[in-house]
Amino acid sequence: MDKSISKAKLFNGVQVRHIWDEEAEKWWWSIIDIVAILTEQQDDLKARKYWNKLKQRLNEERNQTVTNCHLLKLPAQDGKMRFTDVADTEQILRLIQSIPIMFNIILSR
Repeated sequence: MDKSISKAKLFNGVQVRHIWDEEAEKWWWSIIDIVAILTEQQDDLKARKYWNKLKQRLNEERNQTVTNCHLLKLPAQDGKMRFTDVADTEQILRLIQSIPIMFNIILSR
């Protein structure tokens, strides 16, 4: 799988790490970064804990979204490459629906 890392995208001033998979021709996005934005978490640790709890709940519900997530190495805050959960755009959109607060905000717009 040939992947190239590009500079982090910014969403409302917050970085979202991502990687392009040339073979599959799709982007993989850091789930923790997306969760941090959607839950308005300033702390990576809190976003990671939120994702772990959400992942557990989705697994218990036998939700396929978690099954389709992957682990890839992305640059961490310390500059080192570390494994993190990633999902493609379709899976990210499904995850947004799994975060109750944000889903209600999006629907109300």
